Amino acid sequence: MEAPDSTPSETELLLRVGGRDHEAFAQFYDRTVPVVYGLARRFLHDESLAEDLVQEVYLQVWEKGASFNPSLGKPMTWLMTLTRNRAVDRLRASARAGELPMDEMVEVEGRSEPERLDADTAMNVRRAVEQLPVEQRRALELAFFGGLTQSQIAQNLNQPLGTIKARIRRAMLALRESLKHCAEF
Repeated sequence: MEAPDSTPSETELLLRVGGRDHEAFAQFYDRTVPVVYGLARRFLHDESLAEDLVQEVYLQVWEKGASFNPSLGKPMTWLMTLTRNRAVDRLRASARAGELPMDEMVEVEGRSEPERLDADTAMNVRRAVEQLPVEQRRALELAFFGGLTQSQIAQNLNQPLGTIKARIRRAMLALRESLKHCAEF
């Protein structure tokens, strides 16, 4: 007879973090940091900046863990949202301060290497992504910026895999169409 799995879930760990449980925080960190760091790296394109961002995110987890409400979503979704928001804030602040180069790195479907795009094209890509329906945009961001597989996205969003595949496909088609129109001008 097998012993029941006594490994606490991420939800249980995060709730314990809210109660200032240091051991739960360490376990939650160890379990989730690879995804958080990967997301930070994809946004910031710099190891040192990504490490700093990860530290900020987990400080926020420690400070705001008690505010996590499991009925509103999964811990990983909350954590990725914290990471994304902090990364976007940092990118905006850097852009305002003139620290970012005028061109940005944007991964293009079907290309093995990132492609340098001029500022106008990068702005067009951002606008096209922002115009996507929320469900498509979220799935696309988790795939391309979160580094998650479609199966992981389906699990995190509690959606069928086929639904996630369809959302990402429709988002890519919409982006292609939108960007094709931008290129015509």
